[in-house]
Amino acid sequence: MKNQKTNNYIYGKNAVTEALLKNPSRINKILISKNVSTEAKVNEIIDLAKQHSVVFQIVPKERFSQYGNSPNQGVIAFVSPVSYTDLYEFLNTPKEGYSRVIILDGVEDPHNLGAIIRTAACAGYDAVIIPSRRNAQVNATVEKTSAGAVNHIPIIQVNSLSNTIDKLKDNDYWIIAADAHGKDNYFDINYTDMNFALIMGGEETGVSQNNMKKSDFVVKIPMLRNFNSLNVSNAACAIIYESLRQDMCASRK
Repeated sequence: MKNQKTNNYIYGKNAVTEALLKNPSRINKILISKNVSTEAKVNEIIDLAKQHSVVFQIVPKERFSQYGNSPNQGVIAFVSPVSYTDLYEFLNTPKEGYSRVIILDGVEDPHNLGAIIRTAACAGYDAVIIPSRRNAQVNATVEKTSAGAVNHIPIIQVNSLSNTIDKLKDNDYWIIAADAHGKDNYFDINYTDMNFALIMGGEETGVSQNNMKKSDFVVKIPMLRNFNSLNVSNAACAIIYESLRQDMCASRK
């Protein structure tokens, strides 16, 4: 599935800079508030826009009021939609070493989605998989929160997570679900020497029972006080970086 429609603008200096660096053809026009036009980061955006022949305009800051209360930092870019990567295309693309992906099962807050995409990209994961329904989709808030990471990691949109998990298992992926009542602590699992997909559940409902049953491991993050759980983006960060830590330690041996 490609070119599903998202919001037609992105905002924030980092998000716009990353779009210019990674995929400038997405950008139709950039608006820059006059009161930030002399800042060093904005000058970088202007230089990149000129380099890639992207139209930009310096406008009064009042022009930005029509875009609500978004933390735009005085920079907005009008863009074509993000292209979602096809699952089968992803699976047929050769990978370096073992493959790691993260599946989001009902993560509805776009800030959480953006933060998880950013973490996954920083940790070298190969893709983020999201369902087409009952989950946040890539929009302006997600792009801003991800600091442009949506341009650095494939995002795969699928109709059925259940079928996707089956397809991943057919392609030698182990499935790891995160749940507060999991059998193993997340740091007791060996993430090295295997392809795996990490499933993180929604803010209210967690990983669905059907997807939990399909998992090879169910891991938890231990809570030392009488408190529900970590925010899903924080929980994902902990597990993602534990897997990276293990990989880095194994590579030194």
